[in-house]
Amino acid sequence: MTHRYPLVDITDVSSAETHGGVDADVRIAIGGHNGSSTVAVHWTAPPGGGYPLHTNRECEEIVYYLSGNGDIGETTVREGHCRLFPKDSARSFKNTSETENTAAVSFLIEAADLELMGYEFLDAETAESDEGLLIHVDDVKPENMEKGDGWLISDFRLPFGAHNGCSSTLFRARFLPGAVHKKHTHEACDEIYYVISGHGLAGAGDDRVEVRGGQFHYIPKGVEHWLHNLSDTDPIEVVGVYIGAGTVAETEYTYKGDVTEQDLVTRTGDS
Repeated sequence: MTHRYPLVDITDVSSAETHGGVDADVRIAIGGHNGSSTVAVHWTAPPGGGYPLHTNRECEEIVYYLSGNGDIGETTVREGHCRLFPKDSARSFKNTSETENTAAVSFLIEAADLELMGYEFLDAETAESDEGLLIHVDDVKPENMEKGDGWLISDFRLPFGAHNGCSSTLFRARFLPGAVHKKHTHEACDEIYYVISGHGLAGAGDDRVEVRGGQFHYIPKGVEHWLHNLSDTDPIEVVGVYIGAGTVAETEYTYKGDVTEQDLVTRTGDS
């Protein structure tokens, strides 16, 4: 069965051609090629690698660091750091490890492909790197979502949103064994999420597919979707964006009902 809202496994995506000076494996998982107004990228910088001082003239960028560490100017980032860049802000990154890669996901808000981001090199002698807005997810207070509206997520945090000047909402969600985010829609915005780790079952429209770490899922606005942790022992952790909505309320979240036993046993083809 062909899925209407297929998962994109990062291992199935080829490395993209990047601008000169970028020393990283860049993989474009989501973008205009599958209907999204926003590019979702997974990138890996080898020891000593990264990208030079540059700016994106045409889009806001949100970065979530998955593993490793590196320098952004005078500050070191590590796993769990979230970084927000407004349009025209200068940024750079260098993996300072001698042995370990640094991996991250980037969301280029309202840029459907890399050519639309307005990438421009900057002269390091005349321009100064901007660290952007930097927050570690551990320093963000968990939200108290309404369980009666289907929010049976163990830990849901909003590092970026209208509360700190971001046009979209970045969320990090952790589901303990058996936890579920029940059926719902976002009537006013698209959603992209990335599975950091774990094993779950995702519903999107009529699709019922198993998800694992390393996969992206693009959910257009108005599409009913849900996520259930299938593991008896391990959490499932995801990070994602509500595109163009600075709060959950602005997404026009609409609760659609329980995930049934039939939903949990149904599979619609390979994930």
